[in-house]
Amino acid sequence: MISLVLLTVTLMMGCKSKKTLFTPSSSGRPFELLVVIDDSLWEKPAGRAIFDVLDTDVPGLPQSERSFRTMHCSDEHYDATMRLLRNIIHVKIDDKIYTQAKMSVAHDAYAAPQLILNIQAPDQKSFADFVTQNKQQIVDLFNKAEMNRQIAELEKGHSPLISAKVDSLFDCDIFLPAEMLSTKVAPDFLWAATNTPTGDLNFVMYSYPFVTDSTFTQKFFIAKRDSFMKANIPGAEEGMYMMTDSRFVTTHAIEIDGDYCQVNRGLWRVHNDQMGGPFVSHTMIDREHARVITCEVFVYSPDRPKRNLIRRIEASLFTLKLPGKSKK
Repeated sequence: MISLVLLTVTLMMGCKSKKTLFTPSSSGRPFELLVVIDDSLWEKPAGRAIFDVLDTDVPGLPQSERSFRTMHCSDEHYDATMRLLRNIIHVKIDDKIYTQAKMSVAHDAYAAPQLILNIQAPDQKSFADFVTQNKQQIVDLFNKAEMNRQIAELEKGHSPLISAKVDSLFDCDIFLPAEMLSTKVAPDFLWAATNTPTGDLNFVMYSYPFVTDSTFTQKFFIAKRDSFMKANIPGAEEGMYMMTDSRFVTTHAIEIDGDYCQVNRGLWRVHNDQMGGPFVSHTMIDREHARVITCEVFVYSPDRPKRNLIRRIEASLFTLKLPGKSKK
């Protein structure tokens, strides 16, 4: 049996938006976040606690990169311009109003798309304890909001070339950035890329027969990945090929649209070369064809931060529709 713990991923769902025809567009860059908090609290335990939550490393990257670019302002400077930012945490600490620490979410209150997380507490200690205990939930909330925004962009505009090839080769559907125009096809294998010298976005899809649940182990995944990559993604010279840096792979399971999905995240490198970077893959069972399908994204950007690149293209993995679901 599959022994990995299932985590439910809720994308493109949640609280109803308040967006209307008159709602302005939100401002700010992806993974940029404003904390509204009294200046007197920012350098004290309450402010340090929320900053430490947002300042954690993004997993699976070769260099340290923060989860969010964090700014802060006081309530008196939280004006009409600030209220248009896409990601906001509003801190409210008052022992005359609040009796316990809580948080609530508002969608598109002042702009769209927008996520505002209100966190209230009677004092600094209870606030700091609360955000520390809910650290992952807070990070996941804003990560999923950004993922949903990218999925919405992919729905509006994506590569018809890649969608057609995925349909032809795998009887599936997926949305990838429109600039991915370079492709390579082999038996049960597709590689698509922007083919740029830096900030290069890549997508790989491959399939093989489903035999047993032991397929869904990290060891099996790495062996299968390395066999496909060695055969289909060579380096610049003979004896060079893509491989997995097995020391840094993390594996967990989620559920997407009711289906089991194994998520692997880690680093790739080219054997006998200095090239490398991060990758994320989703492995699922195609029950109609009794096969396993892996979709992977990876980036090559040796001279640039990789957080936004890998997160942007990772959203594509959630748009995959397996056979029997592609017409829904």
